[in-house]
Amino acid sequence: VYLETYGCQMNVSDTEIAWAILRENGYARTKDLDEADVILLVTCSVREKAEQAIWNRLRHLKALKARRQQARSPLRIGILGCMAERLKEEILHREKLVDVVAGPDAYRDLPRLLAVAESGQQAANVLLSLEETYADILPVRTGAGGTTAFVSIMRGCDNMCSYCIVPFTRGRERSRPIASILQEVRMLSDQGVKEVTLLGQNVNSFRDMSEVQFHSAAAPALSRGFSTVYKARPGGLRFAHLLDHVSRIDPEMRIRFTSPHPKDFPDEASVLQLIQERHNICKQLHLPAQSGSTRVLEAMRRGYTREAYLELVRHVRASIPGSCVSVTGVSLSSDFIAGFCGETEEDHQQTLSLLREVRYNVGFLFAYSVRQKTRAYHRLQDDVPADVKRRRLEELIAVFREEAARANKAMVGQSQLVLVEGPSKRSASELCGRNDGNIKVIFPDAEMEDAAGCEAPGRARPGDYVLVKVTSASSQTLKGVLLCRTTLSRSAACR
Repeated sequence: VYLETYGCQMNVSDTEIAWAILRENGYARTKDLDEADVILLVTCSVREKAEQAIWNRLRHLKALKARRQQARSPLRIGILGCMAERLKEEILHREKLVDVVAGPDAYRDLPRLLAVAESGQQAANVLLSLEETYADILPVRTGAGGTTAFVSIMRGCDNMCSYCIVPFTRGRERSRPIASILQEVRMLSDQGVKEVTLLGQNVNSFRDMSEVQFHSAAAPALSRGFSTVYKARPGGLRFAHLLDHVSRIDPEMRIRFTSPHPKDFPDEASVLQLIQERHNICKQLHLPAQSGSTRVLEAMRRGYTREAYLELVRHVRASIPGSCVSVTGVSLSSDFIAGFCGETEEDHQQTLSLLREVRYNVGFLFAYSVRQKTRAYHRLQDDVPADVKRRRLEELIAVFREEAARANKAMVGQSQLVLVEGPSKRSASELCGRNDGNIKVIFPDAEMEDAAGCEAPGRARPGDYVLVKVTSASSQTLKGVLLCRTTLSRSAACR
């Protein structure tokens, strides 16, 4: 089987789950297309561009499949994930190229679906589940020996933002039992993984209902000034409980999480307290804003105003001040959509001003593309011309880069703790890694001392923590010089 992943980190996690199931059923993995009996594409439907990439890939694979048919060495092609859920009929009927279609909740059924395909029939399962979390399946990491890993803690989403296809392709929100998450993180720690990112569409609404004694807890409060289209349900162990326990497993393992929803950071949030207190929980938050205009946010059904969002940003920055691990305080990232339905030039200017006011370190910015099934598709008009969307997106990117460069330049002259990931893509004489704020750091591949003198001088290896003095910065990258090798705990001890 040959596996190819498109889209977000959740799809990386889905690929690992699908491969774990197939390996258990006797499949072998290949990285060579020509060697494959089965090609599976794990797909994304969040934006039209992501789907177009899959159609383009299928056109390429059509020729390969025809050649294999002539050589009497049949090739089976499968579409997995969100696009399978959204476009099942079109995928199966367009040129009869695809043999297997499996939605995000149907990966356990892959061995059966592939067996049906072996008999020459098309096979599909896109049923969504209210319970499936794959809690009993330990994913097989696609990058064995890596220093970082993603751990899926929940599936689906209940937020129903008007532009978003996720509730329709991934179903309702449900959380994995905490015990199974902790087991996976312990296993990763034993394998030498030094950074884990907890994944979900809305991680801070996590609630583990797996045991009866968890059912009595009260429903959580929302952040002040925030609302939701669904009623928060009582019961369950919450995200703060999970984060507390995950961060205790290995003091030398960094913990990140994505994506939270701004509404689920109430004023008394113990999640923010944990980030501030624990040296191995990264001082970095993803706070997706989507727009800087209250009017557009209402049309998006985001559940907050511009003012409420800015108040949350101020609260977060006050709750997580600078430290030795993260000298400049909390690092913020965000998502923005350019040209949403009904967005005026004034709305666009408000988004530009939000970018300037918050000054994010990392940003993910896209032009709006309408998705079938969503509320925006049924109730709103996609009335911003394509050329206006492109121009507004370019302006958003330009302002984001300008402000991110200023934020990053504040780190010049500081020492940053960096987790080494491997060689730089641009130079064999340099290494790259990420600091606590998830910003890429480039530095020379040179010999260095150990901070405690416990090890002989040597070069940094993937998985090492090193101190780097920043000498220059751009909107996306820091550059610096190596000071020494250290540990996460030792670096935090200077607080």
